[in-house]
Amino acid sequence: MRPDILVLGALTSPHMLQQLEAGFTCHHAWRLPAAEQEAFIASVAGKARAVVTNGGLGISRELIAQLPAIEIIAVNGIGVDAVPFDATRARGIAVTNTPGVLTDDVADLGVLLLMAAARRLPWLDSYVRRGDWDAKKPIAPALSLRGKVAGIFGFGRIGQAISHRLAAFGMRLCYYQPNPVAGTDVERVGSLHELAERCDYLVVAAPGGERTRHSIDGSILDALGPTGTLVNIARGSVVDEAALIAALTEGRLGAAALDVFEDEPHVPEALRALPNVVLTPHVASLTVETRQAMGQLVVDNLLAHFAGKPLPTPVA
Repeated sequence: MRPDILVLGALTSPHMLQQLEAGFTCHHAWRLPAAEQEAFIASVAGKARAVVTNGGLGISRELIAQLPAIEIIAVNGIGVDAVPFDATRARGIAVTNTPGVLTDDVADLGVLLLMAAARRLPWLDSYVRRGDWDAKKPIAPALSLRGKVAGIFGFGRIGQAISHRLAAFGMRLCYYQPNPVAGTDVERVGSLHELAERCDYLVVAAPGGERTRHSIDGSILDALGPTGTLVNIARGSVVDEAALIAALTEGRLGAAALDVFEDEPHVPEALRALPNVVLTPHVASLTVETRQAMGQLVVDNLLAHFAGKPLPTPVA
């Protein structure tokens, strides 16, 4: 008998969907309107032995309690801050994610966002589309990246990949995270506040969760200053969004480039209205190749679990 799987998050890889359907009996809550999902989940809760979700959606403690047969939660993403590990550990529920395969694409978008903010790409695009070039309206010059300082908050795989890319532009680099990273020439500074004071571009690549919630607050943004730029490709929860909007509006921060937000998919109107921001809809890993590789890891973890084999990428 094929194991029953409750799929909470939308599947963006057709290959992953095909493999899940071939190996498991899948119950797709994400295909239903939000108002119908609770009743649907209740109807299959007793037989679901696995849950497939994504990093942003995760799974609630309450839902775990409704699933008596659950054995494994497979997260289609690297972030697991939306998974209540006290609840999973108490029940002996395995948790997996998809690390490594999305590093390059996330790092690429981080650099793209930084460059778009530095060279004011959205404004220049609008300038041409509005006909301002035809009208010979003035264009203020941008600043070169060469010689500028990029500070990276969170120096795991993605943070290090970003540093390698930015070094190629002649930028100087430093990083902060609580524990030093071995085998790198990039300087580690003593605190997040010091990192913000020293850099022109502050790139957030730290994990989400309560330990990093609102780490980027008003004091950090003030330390970054009116010529500084904040780039976030990590988790929206790491940045105090209200403080960010205030700093941008009041001129205490120069610019921001964001792929993640506190209450996705909601982006505050006050943020969307600002001319000194670059916004993308949490798409850092959204390439055909990476989503297929992520989906394959989800499937491989599920197959390994139900075959009694070691999990390829266990979290807990």
